[in-house]
Amino acid sequence: MKTKSIFVCQNCGAERPKWEGQCRDCGAWNSLVEETVTNAPKGARSWSVGSSAGNTSDTRIAALQLDSVIEIKDSRRWSTGMKELDRVLGSGLVPGSYVLLGGDPGIGKSTLLMQMAGQLAREDRRVLYVSGEESVEQTALRAQRLGVRTAQVKVASESRLTNILNLVDKEKPNVLIVDSIQTIYVEEIPSAPGTVSQVRECAGRLMAVAKSQNVAVFLVGHITKDGSIAGPKTLEHMVDTVLSFEGDANYQYRLLRAQKNRFGPTNELGVFQMASEGLIEVENPSEMFLAERGKSLIGSTVFAAIEGSRPLLCEVQALTSSTYMATPRRTAIGVDVNRVHLLAAVLDKHLDRDFSRNDVFVNVVGGLRLTEPAADLAIAAAMLSTLGSKPLPANTALFGEIGLTGEVRAVTFAAERLREAEKLGFQSVILPKNCERLIKANHAKTLTTKMNLRFIRHVDELVN
Repeated sequence: MKTKSIFVCQNCGAERPKWEGQCRDCGAWNSLVEETVTNAPKGARSWSVGSSAGNTSDTRIAALQLDSVIEIKDSRRWSTGMKELDRVLGSGLVPGSYVLLGGDPGIGKSTLLMQMAGQLAREDRRVLYVSGEESVEQTALRAQRLGVRTAQVKVASESRLTNILNLVDKEKPNVLIVDSIQTIYVEEIPSAPGTVSQVRECAGRLMAVAKSQNVAVFLVGHITKDGSIAGPKTLEHMVDTVLSFEGDANYQYRLLRAQKNRFGPTNELGVFQMASEGLIEVENPSEMFLAERGKSLIGSTVFAAIEGSRPLLCEVQALTSSTYMATPRRTAIGVDVNRVHLLAAVLDKHLDRDFSRNDVFVNVVGGLRLTEPAADLAIAAAMLSTLGSKPLPANTALFGEIGLTGEVRAVTFAAERLREAEKLGFQSVILPKNCERLIKANHAKTLTTKMNLRFIRHVDELVN
């Protein structure tokens, strides 16, 4: 068996014949690790997911005509028993799907999957939970602490992929959970677990199990310092769904997002609360994010956001402090700091404010991260409020995008934002003038609100 050594980038998977300080493909420093490559032995398990899996000489492959009748063995989605998880997955779990869950250490990934396993068992689904990081006793004790006590859920402790696949053939589960993919290895590859070669090979073989045996496979993935999932980008391309479990371990709220989903919409948001008995679903996140908000606070506004298909109200806070430094500070938590720079410049130019001599701090309460430009109006209002020490009415919500010329632009899902604000008792909403035409044209019959809607065209109207 012939072997050779190559150097593989642990960030992008690029291969080099010799070591280099910086990867020329992705630009990462000190990411090349020496790995030994061995020719795969004959008869090794294939990645193939087609009808000729394991038989490379089979030429009896036929293409399917799209006008023919397609029969699927089990096209019905399975409910995980957790509405927030079902929402993010796209109305349930698809049989034979391949899901990757990433998140910070201690955020609750294993807890979420174990609770999901217990709920699936109630629907008579067989679940096999394989941990490469804990013993069987540790996994079982954690499961029982979460209230999972059923014969439909079986746990195992194994890192060798061959043994895991043999266990799958023996137990024939409906759902397989592997915690985590960075601890699994195959004997044919001499490199250490977690390297690019091991992760790629193990993920490929598990993908073959998911597609050929119609088993829903969940992989737990570690993340790097910058928040991306460790391992090659090939891993994210292989799977059907990439879920991100976010939140500060020092706080009780957890946010589950879909970054990629072949069976549903992306950017959906599920909200959980960590408690002593495990993760609890938060059915109304808007109330949660506004629970501790006071009345008529200086520098505090409420933004009507859209996360995926869900309207959500959150609190945006701003604080200004005079500085004698040549370059004032701009700090943002939950929003892009470049957006704060842009809004400060627009307000300075069109409203003759003095943000250039003030430090500006912006925070989104509750650990939520806002990426849509519709948050501009709420951020600008909070900045103007704190700079002028004038409180905004506590029962007013805002949304709208601000351009460089100071105009307030229309945003999507205006009617959904208004419904959510009215449901939580808000009496007035400040929104772009162009949204009025869109609301009357598309939602004149479905939207009936008694709130005071204040339509504005330019940021100078926000001051009044």
